[in-house]
Amino acid sequence: MPPILIAAVVVAVVAAIVLVRSVRIIPQARAGVVERLGRYTRTQGAGVAVLVPFVDRLRPLIDLREQVVSFPPQPVITSDNLTVAIDSVIYFQVTDPRAATYEIQNYIQAVEQLTITTLRNVVGALNLEQTLTSRDSINTQLRGVLDEATGPWGIRVARVEIKAIEPPASIRDAMEKQMRADRDKRAIILTAEGQRESAIKTAEGQKAAQILSAEGQKQAAILAAEADRQSRILRAEGERAARYLSAQGQAKAIETTFGAIHAARPDPALLAYQYLQTLPQIAQGDANKMWIVPSEFSKALEGLSRLSGGEASDSGPSWLSAESTGGSSGGGSGAGHAADAEQEKIDTTGWFDSNLPPAAEQPEAANFRASDFDPDSEQAHAGIPPEPPMPSLPSIPPIPPIPPLP
Repeated sequence: MPPILIAAVVVAVVAAIVLVRSVRIIPQARAGVVERLGRYTRTQGAGVAVLVPFVDRLRPLIDLREQVVSFPPQPVITSDNLTVAIDSVIYFQVTDPRAATYEIQNYIQAVEQLTITTLRNVVGALNLEQTLTSRDSINTQLRGVLDEATGPWGIRVARVEIKAIEPPASIRDAMEKQMRADRDKRAIILTAEGQRESAIKTAEGQKAAQILSAEGQKQAAILAAEADRQSRILRAEGERAARYLSAQGQAKAIETTFGAIHAARPDPALLAYQYLQTLPQIAQGDANKMWIVPSEFSKALEGLSRLSGGEASDSGPSWLSAESTGGSSGGGSGAGHAADAEQEKIDTTGWFDSNLPPAAEQPEAANFRASDFDPDSEQAHAGIPPEPPMPSLPSIPPIPPIPPLP
């Protein structure tokens, strides 16, 4: 190969290398720091960057997007000397590529170490319970400290989040026991309060029931008393009306009897007979131990003896001495007897007549015996000796009259 051709090839290769080194393409959300002869010249943004070959140099590109860095669990000691492992996550963004390049060697490692030290400072002032319950406060404090420290590095810390806080196993067991004891205590308290409320409600219900029962009994007693009062009043009024009607009936009966007796003009003999029939009724009763014979008893017997044919005595006045024939002993009495005589006599012929059919024509007569001399009765009385005749009663001698009392 001729030397001219070789020289042309070398020139072409060198020109290609120079062209490649002088033109760079920077993507979106990236930035590059351009150095000329080792000194900072400019910050190249997204697009095409033209460099002077062998004079300008483009440093590694820096990502301008928000980045997320998760750090492994870090042991942290709390104020009550308990070691806990805390995982954290940091969200940050490079705002100044020049400062991130020249002010800090490795800004990601620097942020990590700064987060660990700040976390230990913040958590070291808190006890375990506060650490577990104050995550928002810890996140705010960490973000403030990190944002202030990373500002000169061209980095902005957006958020700091704590993923997990892991206490030791013994502490977790103690916490579970404590939580279980608290829950048991709370359950016992709630049960006791429920029983107390139930007892109070039950007592109030019983009280209300007793009050209502007492009021009901009171109303019932009042109504019963009023009903008893009304019933007694009505019973008394009824008894009064019944007695009044009974008295009126007795008065009417006495008046009717008195009128009938005077209209019939009974003789002394009939009155004496009725008087003797009334005496056994006077003597009736288990409590009667003594029977006092009235003074008119002898007069009644005298009237009966006169009916049987004895002679009457005229000694002494008596109410039995009145005659049944109404004579004219005086003007007034004669007029009264005349008026009674003019009255029509009461017809008593049909009083004792029965309108029923004869006994032989009634359907029940088939089961009755006509007399004691039918065949069945004679057969039943066969072999029975005849009964002895009844002795005759002696006649009652006339009773001598009893002299009147002086």
